[in-house]
Amino acid sequence: MVRTLQLVTSRRPFFEQQVEVLERNGVSCTVVPVPGGTRERSLADYVRFYARVLEAASGPDFDLVHANYGLTAPAALAQPIRPVVLSLWGSDLLGRYGTVSEQCARFADAVVVMSEEMATDLDGDYTVVPHGIDTDRFAPEPQDEAREEVGWESGANHVLFPYDPSREEKNYPRAERVVDRARDAVDGRVELHAVSGVPHEQVPTYMNAADAMILPSEREGSPNAVKEALSCNLPVVATPVGDVPTLLDGADCSHVSDTDEGLADALAEVLTSTSPPNGRERAREFGLDRMGEDLLGVYDSVLDAEVAA
Repeated sequence: MVRTLQLVTSRRPFFEQQVEVLERNGVSCTVVPVPGGTRERSLADYVRFYARVLEAASGPDFDLVHANYGLTAPAALAQPIRPVVLSLWGSDLLGRYGTVSEQCARFADAVVVMSEEMATDLDGDYTVVPHGIDTDRFAPEPQDEAREEVGWESGANHVLFPYDPSREEKNYPRAERVVDRARDAVDGRVELHAVSGVPHEQVPTYMNAADAMILPSEREGSPNAVKEALSCNLPVVATPVGDVPTLLDGADCSHVSDTDEGLADALAEVLTSTSPPNGRERAREFGLDRMGEDLLGVYDSVLDAEVAA
């Protein structure tokens, strides 16, 4: 059994699924989160975090440290005992703390990224292991039942924006512009819904209640929302960020564009199309088991190198 110390900033649903699938594959996972909950962490929080990491890693119970998200990497690397796997999620490499992530990646024993596009500025080797999704949970449901459950009007066209509008990198104002422009080409009402903060198990219902999902992000790694939408057979209209073009390749009724006009035309086409989407066929490649197998392969290579040294 591989015994891992999992470091994380926040225990988001996809991280919990990662832990679950690793343990299903015989990996022991002990999780140490950065203190501070959901508020913005202070330097004191990260000092306390390092003390916890050092104490845990110094014991005999772990084979390696897995730093999930770039801001956990300094504490992982500062403990001199266990080899370090660093997973970069996207915003940690592409956002304001990108320099920290880049520098730490140079010293990790293995680096995991969500997409090839993320690794453009990285020096050294890396492995692409996107976050997986639960294709059993994210599955097609009858639209009329889903709309009744979430309280959306049955006769309107509904467009889902699956993020908090205050997240600047997700670009909600652009979603509003695109939907406004698409309304001129669509019969009937077109409603835009920003959905965030709901329990993860309720997200599939919102996806099945929608006619399309819009993702006008300025940057992404490998967004789970796109994979989840595909798994629900929900068409996606998105900007070409991260691995989104690859995710949508071969998915009928889904489109990528980098202009407002192109996004609006694509959205109008989706909302007026009578062709059935086939996203679920594409989404079968993004299952949790494949992610678990790939991460276990990374762990094995790091531990084999440790033994050889």
